[in-house]
Amino acid sequence: MRTVPGRTGSVVIVGAGLGGLSAALRLAGAGRTVTVVERESVPGGRAGRLDLDGFQFDTGPTVLTMPELIEDALNCVGETLTDRLELIKVDPGYRARFADGSVLDVHTDFDAMTAEIEKHCPPADVDGYRRFVDYLTKMYELERPTFIDANLDGVAGLIGAPAAKLLAMGGLRKLSSVVDSYLSDERLRRIFSFQAMYAGLAPQDALAIYSVISYMDCVKGVFFPRGGMHALPVALAAAAADAGVRFRYDTEVSHIDVHAGRARGVVTTDGERFDADVVVVNADLPIAYRELLDPEYTPRAVKRLDYSPSCVLLHVGSRTRYDDLLHHTIDFGTAWESTFDQIIRKGELMSDPSFLVSNPTATDPSLAPDGKQTYYALFPCPNTVSGAHLDWSELGPRYRDEMVETMEKRGLPGFDSGIEVERLVTPADWRDMGIAAGAPFSASHSLFQTGPLRRPTLDRSIENLVFCGANTQPGVGVPMVLLSGRLAAERITGAVG
Repeated sequence: MRTVPGRTGSVVIVGAGLGGLSAALRLAGAGRTVTVVERESVPGGRAGRLDLDGFQFDTGPTVLTMPELIEDALNCVGETLTDRLELIKVDPGYRARFADGSVLDVHTDFDAMTAEIEKHCPPADVDGYRRFVDYLTKMYELERPTFIDANLDGVAGLIGAPAAKLLAMGGLRKLSSVVDSYLSDERLRRIFSFQAMYAGLAPQDALAIYSVISYMDCVKGVFFPRGGMHALPVALAAAAADAGVRFRYDTEVSHIDVHAGRARGVVTTDGERFDADVVVVNADLPIAYRELLDPEYTPRAVKRLDYSPSCVLLHVGSRTRYDDLLHHTIDFGTAWESTFDQIIRKGELMSDPSFLVSNPTATDPSLAPDGKQTYYALFPCPNTVSGAHLDWSELGPRYRDEMVETMEKRGLPGFDSGIEVERLVTPADWRDMGIAAGAPFSASHSLFQTGPLRRPTLDRSIENLVFCGANTQPGVGVPMVLLSGRLAAERITGAVG
């Protein structure tokens, strides 16, 4: 593993997203002097907070898995998860609704999910599910130490017994073919493969190694912090501050000062300078290269990145409650492969939408005024590169109406009339927030953008410039971003594990 040479006593971190906060805790625990510079007034990055007339919305991720990674970060400064955060288990993790009117609840408890499959699916799928969970567990246990929780500086680092086992388990087969080999019910196949969207790929294109996302989602358990997902970065930032990390909010970095192949610190838009031995960047990696560094430092691979699909979000504060909605409800249309083809390859909107509706107040009523509800409707769509022809300034309001109409037709009658407050977020909005290609799921996990071929946490030309976040190893999703902070810190401290 390459590490930062020379002095590493002082570190400045650009951005207080989950990756930056994870790195800050680990570096503080390792005795480094850490300053976090954040352009917003609160921590969180994409995991931000929107408050509309007393309705509180999480602006980014809504699904929390693998809480032990939070515990691991907090342990670095002598704290535990329960010191800072109350997590509520969401079970069922999802409710899946299908075009034929059928419903399957996705339990992360093995026995409960087995019973659900026995009740609704072909008998052979009961044994198939058991074998599939065993496969997912073994795949995760194999990948975690060598492929996920490790800084990879090249494919040579994967050569050996673990790689051989990964190949033997079909890790480079297509995800859909692996899922199909265990499960025959089309509904189960969708439930255990839709997570490929998080990796920016259709299930028929994603590698089976990304079945670990299904493991995190559907086996290890789904959680929700009391106070919303934004409570997570607030808790991490508070613990970091108590451990001596200095935070500067409402402060935007204009550029990283580089001399003789080494970063000397950062300069803000107000001309303030923060000198440091190491600079860690938690801002969106492609944007950081483009806006914070001279063009000569941007690798060609960064300029050629392929991005995941985007999404349109509708945040709604409502007077209407739906008893059949769980915290997370996925509504699948009739179309499947053609849907991925439209939004990924053709840059088209879904003609037969599949979408997610989250109802956080089903778990934490405090997120809305008394008796009211919050809803988070997510419709996947092309990013601003594949969908460059889509004018969201004109399309956004019309598509909002199509989203509401679709939800009303799919079992949420009167959704529009119950709305008290709302906020629409389109790919153009994501782009304007500083997210490359307007893609909140970041660079896709295609073959040449995965594992050792994904951007490393340590820059190859600036010896003390370190990155963390969804565009670096190991990848996208809250667990992976937390791990990216750990990997970033290891580049500085040299300690592993």
